[in-house]
Amino acid sequence: MRAIRQSAWGESAAMALVEVAAPEPVFGEVLVKVIAAGVNPVDVYTRRGQAYNRVLDLPFVNGWDVAGQVVRTGYGTTRFQVGDLVFGMPWFPRVAGGYAEYVTAPARHLARMPQGLSFTEAAALPLAGLTAWQMLTEVAGVVPGQRVLVAGAAGGVGHLAVQIAKARGAHVTGTASAAKHAFVRALGADEVIDHTTAQVPAAARDMDIVIQMFGGQAGLTALECLRPGGVLVSGQAAWTPGLHERAGELGVRAVAYLVDPDGAGLEALADLVAQGRLKVHVDAVFPLAQAARAHDHVAAGRTTGKVVLAVGEPS
Repeated sequence: MRAIRQSAWGESAAMALVEVAAPEPVFGEVLVKVIAAGVNPVDVYTRRGQAYNRVLDLPFVNGWDVAGQVVRTGYGTTRFQVGDLVFGMPWFPRVAGGYAEYVTAPARHLARMPQGLSFTEAAALPLAGLTAWQMLTEVAGVVPGQRVLVAGAAGGVGHLAVQIAKARGAHVTGTASAAKHAFVRALGADEVIDHTTAQVPAAARDMDIVIQMFGGQAGLTALECLRPGGVLVSGQAAWTPGLHERAGELGVRAVAYLVDPDGAGLEALADLVAQGRLKVHVDAVFPLAQAARAHDHVAAGRTTGKVVLAVGEPS
């Protein structure tokens, strides 16, 4: 099969299109023909050696988000049958090999694709969607009427978090550059703040929940938006020194968070899609052979929604 393999940590040029042996499913797994694969910021950090590489060995095939068709099932697998259309984020943060024509995955790391969703859209949804879903529902426990601030509301996780929080009955404020305000409002945000010109803590006060995907000073400043007892859920806590200490000083909570593969969570996202309450926005699509260009596009930091690789065609 064709795959994008990386043999050294570094820039996007370190990735190359190669021919490798296709994987075989073992007990409890399925073999999926990949039709589309999502590209996430964590893929870029991983490629550079800046992320979770303590569990990755060179060479490896990057990528976790996949959408495709089950072509073989391992012994004892009953969740799917050959021909089923599925999507998911298998194995994260261990190697999944999503930038390839075939992947294997535990059946419960996947879910059936929602009807009416394209492979491209389905591949854009798992990692960012599960991140937003788990942050809001499992970690923060959002309930109707709460005030939620989504930092980077036009981004991959952010634009889904806005919609999920609204679907759960929250009052949602998002931060985004002025050019993206109309997009964020169309997602359902009640308020939008231009983080490039405004002092966010002054413009967004007394929040119950902050969803924060940026580290450093931005993560520390976001704590000031919370009411006493409020919670910030951070996807970048490891890159925000002093986060928990500062939270204690302010009388709020900060939770470090990393997404888990979760078939049940994928099914919840699929239900929201089917209800018309969640839509993933695809910013750009690149062919598999241009994975390096896709990484450069994501690394530029101006993406609205998600970037996807077109890999194959269904059987």
